[in-house]
Amino acid sequence: MDVPKPESALPHLADVVPSVLAAMGVAAFETVAGIDLPSPIRGACVLLVDGLGAELLDAHAAEAPVMAGLRHRTLQVGFPATTAAGLAAIGTGCRSGEHGMVGYSFRVPGAGVINALRWRPHPWGEDLRSTVVPETVQPFPTTFERAAGAGVAVRVVSGAEFAHSGLTRAVLRGGDYVGVHAIGDLGAAVADTVAGGGFCWGYHSELDLVGHLHGPGSTAWLMQLRQVDRLVESIVETLPRDGLLAVVADHGMVTADPASVVDIDAHAPLLDGVDAIGGEPRARHVYTSDGAADAVLAAWRDSLADTAWVLSRDEAIEAGWFGGRVRDDVRGRIGDVVAAARDSAVLVRRAVEPMESSLVGHHGSLTPAEQRIPLLLATGLASE
Repeated sequence: MDVPKPESALPHLADVVPSVLAAMGVAAFETVAGIDLPSPIRGACVLLVDGLGAELLDAHAAEAPVMAGLRHRTLQVGFPATTAAGLAAIGTGCRSGEHGMVGYSFRVPGAGVINALRWRPHPWGEDLRSTVVPETVQPFPTTFERAAGAGVAVRVVSGAEFAHSGLTRAVLRGGDYVGVHAIGDLGAAVADTVAGGGFCWGYHSELDLVGHLHGPGSTAWLMQLRQVDRLVESIVETLPRDGLLAVVADHGMVTADPASVVDIDAHAPLLDGVDAIGGEPRARHVYTSDGAADAVLAAWRDSLADTAWVLSRDEAIEAGWFGGRVRDDVRGRIGDVVAAARDSAVLVRRAVEPMESSLVGHHGSLTPAEQRIPLLLATGLASE
């Protein structure tokens, strides 16, 4: 079986924040090889545009001329190519096997399968923050905590509704949270932080949302891309001479092929011996009954031979899908069987996940369209 592996020649999303803080002269951080940044830098922002894949930006550069003009190099995001893992990479400087956010949803031993974005049981249930404590699920100091401890003024600029979410507490804690409501106050908060010589992480979610609903490259998606380009242009125009803006993404996206949709809930062989299923339509964790792992692996491989790469937990770890190191307490969060969709296939669950199953755009797997993201760089000197 052809097993895809991380592209060793590409730096990782997790390397960006440590490299930016190193360029600011923060002693606790070092520049990661392959991410070349100007220095010295006094103020900086890492702006994450959810869903801005490198292939998508390059294919639609005419719709985003400012961002296309800032194109630096290509990075990879690792597995799974999903927001919970991407934000954790930003916030911890680690791959998924270390930070532990191994999917959109995944099993936490003793708590069942949780949705990492909502911090609730998957597919529904009450808030889990008091019982599945985010700071315990992800115990390492974040890059923001470490920078603040070194004396840097740190801000997290993101949606006001996420200020106290479980995911924020798990992977984005440590900076002053600036809750925003629209592109305007997002851009203004970023500009203010950089002008003041601080560091901030900013987050824009709507490109991903529109891509899910209408598909990447759709008319609606292109119109949203233009708005993001204007946001970046507005921030660049405010940069001081010693200010830096680095724009990244958490994953790319593909449009689902209706002919390659597999409904797990309607396919009995995919449910035999299965206790629970996590992940999302292009990156599945399958948790098996005692003694059933081998049979489930064989059934999924047989049923999905042309649709997905299907590996055991040990095989996926050995292939480096979750990075070079997987913590012992994270191993149990990874499925006994792991399935990553090929091409434009999706592994939906129409009965259990009706909303997710209805989406047009998806991400999570190991294809270049999902894995590769752009690194865009601008300094105040470039705007003069």
